[in-house]
Amino acid sequence: MTTSRVMAGARVNEVAAGWGPTAGRMLLGLVLAWFGYHELVQPVLWTGYVPAVNSTSDAAVVLVLAHGWLLLVLAVALVAGIATRAAAGLAVLLLAQIVIWLTATAGLSDLTLRDAGVLGLALCIAGSTEQRLTLAS
Repeated sequence: MTTSRVMAGARVNEVAAGWGPTAGRMLLGLVLAWFGYHELVQPVLWTGYVPAVNSTSDAAVVLVLAHGWLLLVLAVALVAGIATRAAAGLAVLLLAQIVIWLTATAGLSDLTLRDAGVLGLALCIAGSTEQRLTLAS
C-alpha cells in the first residue's frame, strides 16, 4: 500500500471521527421529526401504541399528540445543536420506553429492532462529548 493511500485512509478516518457524531445527531433529529410530524398529523393511526390506554379513547389521542410534540421538540434541539446531549438523553428514555413496550406487546419484530437501532444511535449521541455545529452541547 502506498504512503498516499495510507494518508488518505487516515484523513478519511479523521473526518469520520470528527463529523460522525454530528451526522448521527442530524439523522436522529430527522427520524424524530418524521415520526413526530406523523403523530401530529394522524394521531389516530398511532393510538394503538399507547400503553395501558384504550386505543379508541380521547386520552390515547391526547397522549399521541403530546408524544408527537415532544419528538418534534427533541428533533429541533438535535438538528439546531441546542443542548444536544440532554436532547439525546431524553430521546434515549423515550426510545427505551418504546422498545420495551413493543417487545412486551408484539415481541421481537422488525419494528422493535428498528427502534432498538434508533435507541442505539441516541445512546451514542448522548454519550458523545464532541459535536460540531452546536449552540450548546
